[in-house]
Amino acid sequence: MPTDPVGRFLAALDPEHREAISAAPREEQERLAAAWERELEADTELDTLDELSPPAAEHEAARRVLEREDG
Repeated sequence: MPTDPVGRFLAALDPEHREAISAAPREEQERLAAAWERELEADTELDTLDELSPPAAEHEAARRVLEREDG
């Protein structure tokens, strides 16, 4: 399992988004990974989900970050 923020963020994405984000410049990957980490830290609903399933919480946070980017 990756330990750097970008690697962890990429691992939390679904395969389609992982491929697209992997092709993005490193700066963009870092920016999205930082937003993902902030989402994980700030959302109390994700805290509860994290207690039940850390991968599910990470995936949900990644989905939210990408949704904001697309929206």
